[in-house]
Amino acid sequence: MSPLNKKKLDKLRLKLDKLDNDLLKLIKKRSNLVNDVLKLKIYKKEIIDHKRIKFILKKIREKSIKYKIDPKISHRIWKHMIWSFIDYENRNFKKK
Repeated sequence: MSPLNKKKLDKLRLKLDKLDNDLLKLIKKRSNLVNDVLKLKIYKKEIIDHKRIKFILKKIREKSIKYKIDPKISHRIWKHMIWSFIDYENRNFKKK
């Protein structure tokens, strides 16, 4: 790699690092909301809502296409995020 390209790469990586920090802040906000949702659930079986998951993934696909984002990437990210938060809810459920 040329020195000029190395410099450009370093700058791009700094931007990616900043964006990753911003994403972490958003994940924290989402975690707080998930905690609020979890407080409303009475039974552990309420944690997984397949209809809602299907709806969310459909909307993410539509928005991805609209914003010219590869739908496969966004689908994978959201699917993993949803199931990661489901796992979190299961581990933190304290009721019946």
